Amino acid sequence: MSDAVTSESDGLARCPWGAEPEVYREYHDGEWGRPVRGDDALFERVSLEAFQSGLSWLVILRKREAFRKAFDGFRIAKVAEYTDADAERLLGDAGIVRNRAKIAATIANAKAARELDGGFTDLVWSFAPEARERPRRIADVAAVTPESKALAKALKQRGFKFVGPTTAYAMMQAIGMVDDHLADCHVPKRA
Repeated sequence: MSDAVTSESDGLARCPWGAEPEVYREYHDGEWGRPVRGDDALFERVSLEAFQSGLSWLVILRKREAFRKAFDGFRIAKVAEYTDADAERLLGDAGIVRNRAKIAATIANAKAARELDGGFTDLVWSFAPEARERPRRIADVAAVTPESKALAKALKQRGFKFVGPTTAYAMMQAIGMVDDHLADCHVPKRA
């Protein structure tokens, strides 16, 4: 038995969280769990996961374009140069989540990412676990794994903020390091 649900709009089986509303369905079907590489692309994902902490992912998805605009497309080189004035500008931007600690963490993380030998992508993907079977039920999906604990620790050692094991695992799911689509979900399995 699987927890996958069939969408009334198109008849496709999806992970329950990805069925409704449409913004979830688009993210689930087209992006979540698909491999992402590239330092700026990964920086966006880790930043959004940090902003999501304590909030609904729906809030973040609905504000994603505003986040991209506010943070210069999450270009590490640009965000790493942000000043206190930029932080104040971001605190006044109603289009994003205006949390001082999360804004400061995003700027600090850009600075840390810029300083990495070998780049952010190589560091993050070095923690990819062995491929495993897709979970059958939502209850089978982990919130934290040994790999996410190790990744969070490695990032913190390099100066990253707001990247605990749960946030690290959410990023690992989002960028396709793990395939946590349910077994009966219509999204094709990773190769």
